[in-house]
Amino acid sequence: MEIKNIILQELGANIREIRESKDLSQENLAEISNLHRTYIGLIERGKKNPTAITLLRISSALEVPVSKLFEGIAYE
Repeated sequence: MEIKNIILQELGANIREIRESKDLSQENLAEISNLHRTYIGLIERGKKNPTAITLLRISSALEVPVSKLFEGIAYE
């Protein structure tokens, strides 16, 4: 599997884990971040490569620093 795909899957898993720890649904997160629910789902499954602006919107909605979204992800 391509490294880009692995990173996107790990990023998506981190976002999902943080979202679930805050008892938010994808719909709740989408509403707070002003993104579409299906787009949130695609990001969480590693199917989309979100822009920096999108990651800022998500991290703000989750009330965590952007760096938290990348915890444990290593680029080798």
